[in-house]
Amino acid sequence: MITLQDVSKTYSKNKTKALDSIDLTIPDGCIFGFLGPNGAGKTTTIKLITGALEADEGLISVDGLELPSRALEAKARIGYVPDNPELFSRLKGIEFLNFIADLYKIDRETRRERIEVYTRRFEIADVLAGQIGSYSRGMKQKLMVCASLLSDPSNWILDEPLVGLDPQAAFNLKELMRERARAGKCVFFSTHVMEVAEKLCDRLAIINKGTIVFTGTLDELKDLRGKDGSLESLFLELVESGDESGGSRV
Repeated sequence: MITLQDVSKTYSKNKTKALDSIDLTIPDGCIFGFLGPNGAGKTTTIKLITGALEADEGLISVDGLELPSRALEAKARIGYVPDNPELFSRLKGIEFLNFIADLYKIDRETRRERIEVYTRRFEIADVLAGQIGSYSRGMKQKLMVCASLLSDPSNWILDEPLVGLDPQAAFNLKELMRERARAGKCVFFSTHVMEVAEKLCDRLAIINKGTIVFTGTLDELKDLRGKDGSLESLFLELVESGDESGGSRV
């Protein structure tokens, strides 16, 4: 489980307040979608959770481990897929996977089994001997997804994970997200694709201009807006109205 309490972040160069006192609870055992327009604060939030950035104010915890005081322990419980899969271009795919496995101190037999399972599932097992620099964007994305799962993390965080994936790989990724949620894991992902969020999410949060404007289920969002409709239409109405009344909280 991941929690953020009264978290704020301002970028010093331009004094832009990327996050303004946000509260968010991402429970285990569900797929939690994080929606918002470009520049709303989605990636900043994810970087704070993963420890890539530090909050100016507020509390962040991963499975009860507070950041930044217990950042290394918290990071060991996270599998992370960034929005831009820029990897070590001179490494071979298998070298990168073993590097990640070394960081998480995964024994040789376990890593061998997991590498085989995930790379075959995403159809990149046959290219692991090649340098990452020769990979397409989609192949790099698949490699990053595989690497993020080697430690069997209790918290799987994905930032726009479907970008660049072919239809089969996207299907496989969504199935994996469902499997991990059913296994009691925390699955948190950001997306711009409303149709995917509508079909995949158990719960969702909408962020706009650094503020959480809704947290809950799609049904709760429909009740809040007093109408039926697609997630896309409800999302656009909520964001465009600048409504900060919030919804049903987790």
